Amino acid sequence: MIRLAFDELNEKIRNCRKCPLWKSARQAVPGEGPENAAAMVIGQNPGEEEDISGRPFVGRSGKLLNEVLKENGINRQKLFVTNIVKHKTPDNRKPHTNEIQACLPHLLTQITKITPRLVILMGEVAWRTPREDHIIYFETYHPSAAMRFPRAREKFKKDFEKIEALLHGLG
Repeated sequence: MIRLAFDELNEKIRNCRKCPLWKSARQAVPGEGPENAAAMVIGQNPGEEEDISGRPFVGRSGKLLNEVLKENGINRQKLFVTNIVKHKTPDNRKPHTNEIQACLPHLLTQITKITPRLVILMGEVAWRTPREDHIIYFETYHPSAAMRFPRAREKFKKDFEKIEALLHGLG
């Protein structure tokens, strides 16, 4: 029953036409990971590699994310990884407010269905995710910022040390 509901949600995301982003994208990128994940990772929007593959965080930002997860003994396969906006933006620009608002119901439904105990918000756009009382939210830099700015990279890496401790505490 849960699997069917999740498949329906992914199909709804793939067919979404609430904003014009779908017109310049190859496909939507709903996200991936276990439907009962204790933690979710939320970024900004899919990039070119994600648009091609249909998977989140597989490009350069994803490589850094995977490296930092591995360094901290965090298994990506146990996380649900997604973005606040589900289609690539032109020239990988930040999503506009209307695009975020169009995608937000999909993200909130994912959070409701997954019921994570921890949500990792990467970057300013993801930080705009509405909060629920029973969930721990952790804000950090987006991996793309961590790649560009040494101080952001240092903080990003330190944040994932803290995230590992939080995940360990969740059991």
